[in-house]
Amino acid sequence: MLSRIRTVPKTLALACLAALALGSQAAHAARLKVGITLHPYYSFVANIVGDRADVIPLIDADANPHGYAPQSADMIRIMSMDVLVVNGIGHDTWAFEILDAAGMRKKLVLIYANDGVSLIPVAGAPAGEKVVNPHTFISTTAAIQQVYTIARRLGEIDKANATFYRDNARKYALNIRKLRAEFDTRIAGADLSKFRCATMHSGYDYILQELGLQVTAVIEPRHGVEPTARQLAETIDRIKAAKVNVLFAEKYFASKLSDTIRQATGVRMYSISHISSGKYTPEKFIDEMRENLTTLATAINDTARGGA
Repeated sequence: MLSRIRTVPKTLALACLAALALGSQAAHAARLKVGITLHPYYSFVANIVGDRADVIPLIDADANPHGYAPQSADMIRIMSMDVLVVNGIGHDTWAFEILDAAGMRKKLVLIYANDGVSLIPVAGAPAGEKVVNPHTFISTTAAIQQVYTIARRLGEIDKANATFYRDNARKYALNIRKLRAEFDTRIAGADLSKFRCATMHSGYDYILQELGLQVTAVIEPRHGVEPTARQLAETIDRIKAAKVNVLFAEKYFASKLSDTIRQATGVRMYSISHISSGKYTPEKFIDEMRENLTTLATAINDTARGGA
């Protein structure tokens, strides 16, 4: 009898532990799992959700999102997600291939980050094509619009945390606005009339348009696709005729072609981050956009002083 009495508390204890474990699993399962396709979206979502949801990159951090070929690991990751934040206008077409391959196209909730963003065509394209530019996240104004869109949609999906997400989005948007204020201070009084730029590819049109700067020529017809000899010659002629004095190249994907352009035209070259490589972190977008805006301010001030 004594032995039986002693076993009751132990049985109850085990039952309680089991119940706690099940409760913990249920709580963990209830956490929203938000997938993202691009580095900037990781920063956006991480700052919006804080510690109340999990952020899952669809592809590895060291993968090049330009012309990415889906991998089997991507199929596994996408099946663990509740929602996926996508660019949806040309920068992550591979995400839809993964969705189809995993049979998740109609099962997974998609948040199109660019809903509400005023899209622009690729500026200065070699043949004058009117192709929508997908690099909306390399900006301050369009980035803020995307942050609010993502926060609103996440709040519709996870209503219990909607206010939390909205408040975090406002705080994060304020930090992005501060970047623009810092930039404006750096170029105060500079003569923008002397600024003429070309870019290695179309990644910077949104930020340049936002700052009132035009792109005269885009060197690569598509990212990583070098122009033909004829296209290159025509671009060099256009750069000379327009008196372009600045060439923006991509920081992490340097091309020998940029040196060829610089030597043929005498333009001064500056590097800007495309925010599309390296470790996924909540700080990445702010850190790299601050560096980009600092570089832009330097280029503007150099040309204003006649240094280019």
